Amino acid sequence: MGPVKTRNFLILIHLYLAAFLAPTFLLVAITGALDHADIKPETTQIPISLPPEVDLNPKDPDLEATLRRLFAATDLDVDFEYVRARPDRITTVPTTRPFVRFLNTDTGWEGTLNVPSLHYALMELHKGHGPAWFNIYQLIAGVALFLVILGGLIVGLMAKAYRRKTVTASLIGSGIFVSLAFLV
Repeated sequence: MGPVKTRNFLILIHLYLAAFLAPTFLLVAITGALDHADIKPETTQIPISLPPEVDLNPKDPDLEATLRRLFAATDLDVDFEYVRARPDRITTVPTTRPFVRFLNTDTGWEGTLNVPSLHYALMELHKGHGPAWFNIYQLIAGVALFLVILGGLIVGLMAKAYRRKTVTASLIGSGIFVSLAFLV
């Protein structure tokens, strides 16, 4: 394959991958900008009445099964894939749809059903707290993003008319990144 055909092939791959990643780019751009603008996402919190005998143990290897039994006994319809447990907090995941959070307080465990807003759900996807299949998609998108960037640089370097512009833009972008991230 000659240089022109190689460049055209890379442009086509670059185009397909960029189009494939467009929703992910928008998700990261929107949620990142809102976070930096200090616009916080919200959930509607509904208190859960726990039976008095409930004593949750974050270190319990059967915690997930315990929570499923508790939800069934209290007619709480929460679909979760796994549990994130810390000594003072237990959260069902994914947190992109209604989830339950238990907090260990001085008076015992208190629970809330949390219904996320769209903004909250998108931020949780951004953080990787979504469904397992979406997390796999995010890994694939990360590899594809690397290929889009690498492919774009290669295409820019292959075309003599764009070589200097590509190198200049890359050096300026890298300089700004390093300066703002590590030197300022």
